[in-house]
Amino acid sequence: MGTTTRIAWCDSTFNPWLGCMRVSPACDHCYAAALSWRTGRRDRHGLDLWDPHARRVRTSPDYWGAPLRWNRDALAASRRHRVFCASMADVFDNRAPSARRADLWQLIRATPAVDWFCLTKRPQNIAGMLPADWGDGWANVWLGTTTENQIEARRRIPHLVAIPAAVRFLSVEPLLEAIDLSPWLGELDWLIVGGESGVGNRSRPMHPDWVRDLRDQVRAAGGAFFLNKWAATAPSGPGLSTSRARTRSSGRPTFKFRTFRADLGLACDPTRRDRLKSPASCPPDEFDVSTGSNCLPHRRDGRNALSAR
Repeated sequence: MGTTTRIAWCDSTFNPWLGCMRVSPACDHCYAAALSWRTGRRDRHGLDLWDPHARRVRTSPDYWGAPLRWNRDALAASRRHRVFCASMADVFDNRAPSARRADLWQLIRATPAVDWFCLTKRPQNIAGMLPADWGDGWANVWLGTTTENQIEARRRIPHLVAIPAAVRFLSVEPLLEAIDLSPWLGELDWLIVGGESGVGNRSRPMHPDWVRDLRDQVRAAGGAFFLNKWAATAPSGPGLSTSRARTRSSGRPTFKFRTFRADLGLACDPTRRDRLKSPASCPPDEFDVSTGSNCLPHRRDGRNALSAR
C-alpha cells in the first residue's frame, strides 16, 4: 500500500481510508481483508476492518501527501503516474463518510498528472457520489468495476457504462467462470483478467478457455486486453497443456503462464511494468492505432489513455 506495488497495471496504490465489506463471490478470499487481519488493523472500537459493523479508518496526513509528490515527479518526467484507488477499500462504499470522499476528490483534482484508477464493486453508488463538476468525466479518473462471473457482469456493468468517464474498465479478477461481455463491450475500454492467488490450494481455478474467449471478445470490439496473472491453482482438464514436471511441494503439474500468454499472442510481460508505460513500448503486434493496445486502452476522446496531456 503506497509508493511501490507488485500490481502490474499501476505504479502505486493509494487508500484514502481502510476497510470494506464482502459483497460478492470475488470477496470470498479477499487479499485486503487477510492483510488487514495479519497486520492487526482495527477500528477505534477494536473491530476487524472487514467486520460488517466496522468504521472506516482514515489514513495519515503524511500518507495523503504522497500523490502530490507523484504528481510533481510525473510532471518533471513528462510521464503519467498510474494509481490504483483504493486497493484496501472502495471509493464508492456506502459506509465511507462523504466528507472523506470529498477530500479524495479534492486531492484528485490537485493531481492532474496522476491517473486514478477507481475500481469498485458498488457501481450502483457511483452516480450519487461523484463531484458536482464531474460533467463528462475528469480526464485523470478511470472508472472500473469487478465482474468475476456472469451474474455480477449483468448486475454491475450497466451501472458503470451509464456514467461518463475518460476510460471505463473491468477487472475480471478472479475470473470464476466463462463470461459473455458482448452486450457492453462497445462502452468499455479496457479489460483486466486474472486468476485467484494468495490463498494456496484454496484458490479457485481459472480455465484457459475462459481467458481465450474474453480475449477474442475484446479484440473483436477493438478494446484493450490485459492478462494480469494466473490462478494459484493450476488448471486441469482435457486439452490443457501443462508441464510434466512436478512441483516438489504439491506434486501437481506446473502450468506455464508465460507459454500460455505467448499462445494468446500477448507479448507484453506483466512482470515488466516498464513495458506498459506507453504504446510505443509495446511490441508491434500488441499495438494498433485503430484498435488500441492489448496492454492499454484509449481514452474516449480518441487519444491513448497514457499519453501526456
